[in-house]
Amino acid sequence: MFSMSASRPLLRRSVVATLIGALLGACSTLPPYQRPSAAVPAQYAGATPGWAQAAPADAAPRGPWWTVFDDPVLNQLEARIEVSNQTVLKAVAQVQQARSMVDYQRAGFFPTITAGVAQDRFRTSQNVEGKSLAGKTVPDYSVGVGASWEPDLFGRVRDSVAGARADAQASEADLEGVRLSMSADLAADYFALRSLDTQKKLLDDSVTAYAAALKLLQQQLDNGAIDASAVAQATTQLEATRTQDTDIDVSRAQMQHAIATLIGEPASTFTLPPNGSLAAPPAIPVGVPSQLLERRPDIAAAERRVASANARIGVARAAFYPDLTLSASVGLESTFFAPWLSAPSLFWSLGSQLVGTLFDGGQRRATLHGANAQYDGTVADYRQSVLVAFQQVEDNLSALNALADEAASQQRATTAADLSLRLTTNRYNAGAVSYLDVVTAQTIDLTNQRIADQIAARRLESSVLLLKALGGTWDDKRLNTTATAAATAAATPG
Repeated sequence: MFSMSASRPLLRRSVVATLIGALLGACSTLPPYQRPSAAVPAQYAGATPGWAQAAPADAAPRGPWWTVFDDPVLNQLEARIEVSNQTVLKAVAQVQQARSMVDYQRAGFFPTITAGVAQDRFRTSQNVEGKSLAGKTVPDYSVGVGASWEPDLFGRVRDSVAGARADAQASEADLEGVRLSMSADLAADYFALRSLDTQKKLLDDSVTAYAAALKLLQQQLDNGAIDASAVAQATTQLEATRTQDTDIDVSRAQMQHAIATLIGEPASTFTLPPNGSLAAPPAIPVGVPSQLLERRPDIAAAERRVASANARIGVARAAFYPDLTLSASVGLESTFFAPWLSAPSLFWSLGSQLVGTLFDGGQRRATLHGANAQYDGTVADYRQSVLVAFQQVEDNLSALNALADEAASQQRATTAADLSLRLTTNRYNAGAVSYLDVVTAQTIDLTNQRIADQIAARRLESSVLLLKALGGTWDDKRLNTTATAAATAAATPG
């Protein structure tokens, strides 16, 4: 701090220090950054020729990814995820929190200005020699404005801003990942519920048919045409099928409750009318493996965290250099209130301070080592995210290929079981076989139809999981654009 009596040379030195600070502001300790390398296969191993026709980018689904299923009810439910799902809303709040940290770090580019008004009274001891105010009570009135500014000599503030921006971009990618996960969970639960509706309809029809058959057999028993064993077999079959039918109701209610939670509605107030039809698995454009790095929000988030860790290395390096602080203050001070606003009450100061740490016991070096280690860890996380992404795509491609074969063979089995039931029923009516043979054929037919429905549901679930593994319709071009703007803004503070 310099008083009003400070000489002009000191003032000139302060100005020179300011200019030096502005020149050194171009320096930066931030290490050059580029996206970490990751092994990317030339093609998907599970992408059979059937997938290749959907590979061109023009075949990519437009709009929300779930619209490829062409289900209006699903589209309506998915629209509620964005506004009502509490997990998504929490992720939105986390993005806002991360963005506020960018503003917080960016504030370091600007000076801090304070203002205050004070009124004080003090008395100096009368037994102190050599003081003109000994034994006197003195009032003091003051008002002043102070400012301090620390030029960003070695890029500490800019590196902090770059790290905060990368963290904010990672949070934005996390938000997209949460949206993708919640929408995929909703689609999977929705198709599971529709599969239960299909099986429920099949079991309802079977219960109706078995009840009619039992009634006919009971009449035949009353007429003495058959023995009681046939009625017992038909009764057993009917009640066993009713049990399965009731169990479907339990599973459907639980699935409906899960959907209600996902769309942010109490389970007790949400209902979804039954629908016995099940959508066919869509043709999914898988693209080329290199596109996966751009379409997966979790990979984008991992890459942005690498950039943030790189910026923290710059901050740790900047701690080895001195800090320059420029300060100024001006105000009015007077012992008496009457002349308080007069010119003689004016005081001011202007100064600069250059401070550096000479010895800290290795604290800064340890911080730098920690920042480098954290960077290495985020690189490993990024590469692991890439590996997991390719695994998930390959898993679901393989599952869809296998399930397509299963569906074809199961359809043949279902057709054969249906034919066997008709032939066995005809032979029973002709008196060639017992009713036990009919019950066995009916059980086999029902089982095969249920298996066919379950395979269809698994194909839809695998389609949803594949779309999720491919990143839906999201891409990281927005984050790349934001990163470029962030670098430009950091290079030109203010």
